[in-house]
Amino acid sequence: MKKSLWLLLIAIVSFGYVLYFIKTSEPTAIQPKNEMEEELLETAEKTFRFFEEYTDPNTGLTVDRVDFEQDETKAEHTSPTNIAMYMLGMVSGVELGFISKKEAEQKIEKTLLTLKELETWNGLYYNWYFTKDGKQKTDWGQFISSVDNGWLTAGLIVTGQYFEGLKDLTDPLVAQMDYSTLYDPSVGHLHGGYDKEQESLTPHHYGMLYTEPRVASYLAIGKGDIPEEHWWKLFRTFPPEFDWQSQTPSGTMKDYNGVNVYQGVYEYEGIKYVPSWGGSMFEALMPSLVMKENDLGVNGLGLNNLQHVKGQIRYAEVNELEAWGFSPAAIRNSYGEFGTPVLGAEGYEDKGTVTPHASFLALEHAPEEVYDNLKKLKDMGVYGDDYGFFDTVNLQTGEVAHTYLSLDQGMILAAITNYLKNGVIRDYFHQDPFGKRPEHLLEVEDFGIRD
Repeated sequence: MKKSLWLLLIAIVSFGYVLYFIKTSEPTAIQPKNEMEEELLETAEKTFRFFEEYTDPNTGLTVDRVDFEQDETKAEHTSPTNIAMYMLGMVSGVELGFISKKEAEQKIEKTLLTLKELETWNGLYYNWYFTKDGKQKTDWGQFISSVDNGWLTAGLIVTGQYFEGLKDLTDPLVAQMDYSTLYDPSVGHLHGGYDKEQESLTPHHYGMLYTEPRVASYLAIGKGDIPEEHWWKLFRTFPPEFDWQSQTPSGTMKDYNGVNVYQGVYEYEGIKYVPSWGGSMFEALMPSLVMKENDLGVNGLGLNNLQHVKGQIRYAEVNELEAWGFSPAAIRNSYGEFGTPVLGAEGYEDKGTVTPHASFLALEHAPEEVYDNLKKLKDMGVYGDDYGFFDTVNLQTGEVAHTYLSLDQGMILAAITNYLKNGVIRDYFHQDPFGKRPEHLLEVEDFGIRD
């Protein structure tokens, strides 16, 4: 063999070793630059401890909820979204230096092997499974949720890209999740889900763009399960003639890929925005944990994320509330839907109930305001020594729900990781072809909300 060919072969092999080293090496340890970053790391470590202690070691499934009002009470079932949050939590743990990449991969492998055995419908997962054995929890019905499956798909994609050794497990699971079975071509929307007991799709659809199901929409398009026109058939605001909505929008029609879109806009205290359904923070910002909305949607979703953060902060100021951060979360012995009513088309009431995960979701948009808000919440007793922030506090009564939801813990941990590690979770999501393919949908749209 000629010398030049030998040199080429050596170069190729060397390049392969470099790629392998990059993929398998431990991330660079974080050196906090200030007191805020130190406290974020401390919170992240406590939050990560929740996933370590409340995930079944045999099945790799995390409990849905743990209450500490008196004795410890565990809700020993889980959902597709909880499973996704555990996966993002393990990636976060590696990135922040709480666990080695090898150990995290071994833990997630157990989860993936369990997922292979769980009962599904067209490759999509039911809403509730017991954490001890993976059997369906059927006393709450047998429901396939579009939004929950979207989050599981997202978690699998990030996991497969981050832990290369797991792609042989994650890729088939993603491939089998068939969103075409939940799509209604007559309106261009996804059904809310499928009721196995009734053997029927839900009569309601997810019709608004700016809600948490947009992750499922984005990935279903990325996979090729549903057509791209679905994105443009989602409502930004409802048309002005829908007079039940919280305010009458202004806007014009605009053509995107041959679909006429009403580019409607709301306004509050001089802040222009596209509303979510209930005006809650996780509807607005949870998708940006994985989607590069802030980077790519500079005139659309990314800008809208910023406007919703501004809106929540301003709403608390106008209503003389001591803290901000309104989003569905746990209350004592229950769960409640909370929001900033003016930011939603229908609008959940705030009920004076604030949840810390809403602040963490806003970290990349208003870090100083978030830090100040979190300090206020700590002063109110919304912080535990073991697992970080409790789920809610009622500003009117001072009552704290001494509860941890795996959903909310996952949002907190992933948000801190993205903030401290420059959007690393999003990078891995968009590295996958299903995450990358629809990027132009984020880039092209202009909501018409720039000041």
